[in-house]
Amino acid sequence: MPNTIAPARTRLAVLGSPIAHSLSPTMHRAAYEVLGLPFVYERHEITERTLPEFLEHLGPDWRGLSLTMPLKRAVIPLLDRSTSLVDELGVANTLVFVDDAAGPVRYGVNTDVDGLVRPVEALGHVPGAATIIGGGATATSALVASHRLGAELVRVYLRDPRRASELIELAVRLGVSLDVQSLSALDDAGPLGFVISTLPGGAADGLPLHPSGPDAVLFDVAYDPWPTAIARSWGQAGGRVLNGLDMLTEQAIGQIRVFVGGDVESPLPDESAVRRAMRVSVGLPERIGAPETAD
Repeated sequence: MPNTIAPARTRLAVLGSPIAHSLSPTMHRAAYEVLGLPFVYERHEITERTLPEFLEHLGPDWRGLSLTMPLKRAVIPLLDRSTSLVDELGVANTLVFVDDAAGPVRYGVNTDVDGLVRPVEALGHVPGAATIIGGGATATSALVASHRLGAELVRVYLRDPRRASELIELAVRLGVSLDVQSLSALDDAGPLGFVISTLPGGAADGLPLHPSGPDAVLFDVAYDPWPTAIARSWGQAGGRVLNGLDMLTEQAIGQIRVFVGGDVESPLPDESAVRRAMRVSVGLPERIGAPETAD
């Protein structure tokens, strides 16, 4: 992607609705402090309806935006350019203002997939099959992440399997075998080795999820409240658990790579120190997979 970003662009924000609970400002500010950068990171309550007007009124001091629900799809027609992953998924969680001869360009990036992949890789887990719960924008990222992690078979459990057409089309393009089931079919799923729950906090409570062994991983993208009931029961049964803050940290690192250097693939200076500061800022252990402090 183009990597020319004017130095005067020092303003950043996370957009979404609701947004008051977002921990992105905490994480990003911790990172920019370590990096010694004068960036200002805010939060703004923005809906699908108000997004176009908000973007139109941004000045030349704006560097980029983090996008959360419900804007990850709504932003697509408002972009000038985007990465191939954004084009593949139709989902962008990052917008950066790059400068070329024609002026500022809105460039869309997706770092959600990396936000799911890197924590699982840090645990050394290589899933042969994956289970995804839910079917929204995060589920599409979860499907790509599962594929990148090596899963050849993915089972998706939805409230309404008839709404899985987008996931089915994506699986065909990826060459992944996809099995779509109703949430009620989880009763017969048996022990599972790798699960990504994309449901919001509390929505998965009561689902019959059981780890297949001590190496089994549940990646519950919820984090407020934490732990969720399924995370607690999975951990008590001996499985390993990742949460939404693990994902949020890693996708934010991808965003910061873009905001700082314009390239999502290029690591930050002393990225390990940046990661530690970000994780500690939101109460995570310094290292992925390390025991969390008991409540």
